[in-house]
Amino acid sequence: MPDSPAKVALLASGRGSNLAALLAARERGELPVEFVLVASDKANAGALRLAEAANIPTLALDPRSYPDRRAFDLDLFARLAASGAEWLVLAGFMRILDGEALSPWIGRMINIHPSLLPKYRGLHTHRRALEANDPEHGASVHFVTAELDGGPVIAQARLPIEAGDDELQLAQRLLPLEHRLLPAVLGLLVSQRLQWHEHGPRFDGQPLLRPLTLGDDGSLSVK
Repeated sequence: MPDSPAKVALLASGRGSNLAALLAARERGELPVEFVLVASDKANAGALRLAEAANIPTLALDPRSYPDRRAFDLDLFARLAASGAEWLVLAGFMRILDGEALSPWIGRMINIHPSLLPKYRGLHTHRRALEANDPEHGASVHFVTAELDGGPVIAQARLPIEAGDDELQLAQRLLPLEHRLLPAVLGLLVSQRLQWHEHGPRFDGQPLLRPLTLGDDGSLSVK
């Protein structure tokens, strides 16, 4: 384990429920991290209010005040680097990122996505799983690359789709699993049990040939 808490920044566009889960895991002593910045593209994002309440520095940038997406992303990531962050977590950050801006963070940036990737990249994942009559649904945490929701998948949580599920019900049943999955993955990263490698992630020094699976006890393991 590192001698001091890992420095983490988080990007979110919404209410910040995954940030709340990460903060709760830290308070329980399960996640040795220091949150150095929470940033958003929306000044009214709930994640910013959660961060303020936890005395975490915040940043809100308006994409409309930049000439293009690339200019926004380059400024955003420059500010993230200036925060001293070693790791970057995307938790409901609803923007496609410029490849040049995120390049220095490859291997140090993760995203949580509400589908069993590579299924249903992008939006409306719960609806698409229902429309496809899938027997199960889930969430994935993956390393971020320039390909939308296309970086190597690290870990997944799965749940069966039940008769009568609608889009809202499915999303609500999945959310508690997301709240266990993301802290578990971040914990493995900052403890260096999970590492980026150009030929694919490594877990405990071995190639990760398939995503880790979230167990009922909240741990991640190879199935």
